[in-house]
Amino acid sequence: MPAAAIAPRLYVDSADTERVSRLLAAGVVHGVTTNPTILERGGRTAAEIPSLYSQWAEEGAREIFFQTWGSSRAELLRNAETIRGLGDRVAVKVPATAEGFAAASALVSDGATVLVTAVYSVAQALAAASIGAAYIAPYLGRLRDAGVDGDALIPEMQAVCAGSATNVLAASLRSADDIVSLRLAGVPYFTAAPDVLDQVLQHPVSDSSAVEFDAAMGRIGV
Repeated sequence: MPAAAIAPRLYVDSADTERVSRLLAAGVVHGVTTNPTILERGGRTAAEIPSLYSQWAEEGAREIFFQTWGSSRAELLRNAETIRGLGDRVAVKVPATAEGFAAASALVSDGATVLVTAVYSVAQALAAASIGAAYIAPYLGRLRDAGVDGDALIPEMQAVCAGSATNVLAASLRSADDIVSLRLAGVPYFTAAPDVLDQVLQHPVSDSSAVEFDAAMGRIGV
């Protein structure tokens, strides 16, 4: 299915439970994405992963992403099994390394929902599509920081996934404009920090218009 025909999805990329809960309660995000860096930044430990999964599932997240870890295929698979045991809404993130692709292939074959993360080349995107991963996560901000035109590269990744089960879930998005520009270029899925999602949901003129509407209703005597 062409990316343009796929309904867009927003995910929240955070381990800040208060802000994640607020977005889930509002029904504006499809799910929650994390990685070890995000968990650490949020003051979370590996021991808290099961409780985070349970909380977000109860709050309505339809997909919840945790990343496996290890330096070998065997270690990645062993830790992925712990993640898969959390429940049927979990998706396993696997790093785009040689060992990671081997582990991702085995997980896909076993029926897991897999995201290949930290994808930085079109060739890696093609490899992820060839093994049937559900998602790839290129990092727009980090690509730009490295001097790479991520705005051009990420749509190419989506293009090479055409006709497969794999789609881009773009990450490291630093503004609402990043999301809009990638969507216009054919990318379907996006994960962003709560501050960026706030930009997506709000505009000063919308807010002032809402105040005017409420004032008018008050004057006409609700």
